[in-house]
Amino acid sequence: MTESGGNQEILVDVAGAIGRITLNRADKLNAFTAAMLAALEDACARLEDEESVRVVIVASSSPRAFCAGADIAAGAAQGALGKWARWARAGHRAFERVARLRMPSIAAIDGVAYGGGLELALACDLRIAGEGARLALPEVSIGTTPAWAGTQRLPRLIGAGRAKQMIFSARPVDAQTALAWGLVNELVPSAQLAARALELAQQIAGNAPVAVQAAKQLVDAAGAEGYAAALESLASGFAAGTEDMREGAAAFRDKRKPQWRGR
Repeated sequence: MTESGGNQEILVDVAGAIGRITLNRADKLNAFTAAMLAALEDACARLEDEESVRVVIVASSSPRAFCAGADIAAGAAQGALGKWARWARAGHRAFERVARLRMPSIAAIDGVAYGGGLELALACDLRIAGEGARLALPEVSIGTTPAWAGTQRLPRLIGAGRAKQMIFSARPVDAQTALAWGLVNELVPSAQLAARALELAQQIAGNAPVAVQAAKQLVDAAGAEGYAAALESLASGFAAGTEDMREGAAAFRDKRKPQWRGR
């Protein structure tokens, strides 16, 4: 099944247990517009609704770029107030939606992953890079700063010193450096990138889905990502399996006082 909703620049595909989000604005190196950010949120919501999906791959339709970041012209048109009130918040909202997917996500990166493109990859759980990948947060070179959580997620992944080096210098790192720094999990020949991402997704999908998703929440909470959501969702799920929860629901339905049993 392949669908794109109303935006042809963000494609969604589901094949069995594997969902795929494909950035499809190749002529602009997948640079994000406001419409694309909204479509990315929608894509995540639709994949969440597919009970069969156990892993999501985020990839590009272009061999030249995973994503070149934000569309600079679109961002500049917002003005200072618009960037604060809408543009930065829209990117945060969309990438947080990726990060909070209940199932694991894998970014398949080749070509450039600059600015918002790297920030999107950082929002995924795992990153696999092709040998031609180049990764950067170059915002200071155009007089601005990373705006879509790059300053928060990158240091947690590779340490403050290396994150500062990338951000302050605005220089890209190559795929080998990204692997050595832990910025990507694996490095493969570019021709094998799609196959390896699918292979890893299938390996993850072959495990117990609820256990995998609970483990994702726990690991995210350990790194200060979604701590409250992890605690509350796990506690809520536990409570939902108790006799008291079933009794409470029955009592509400029957308009009577519940008889708690403590189990």
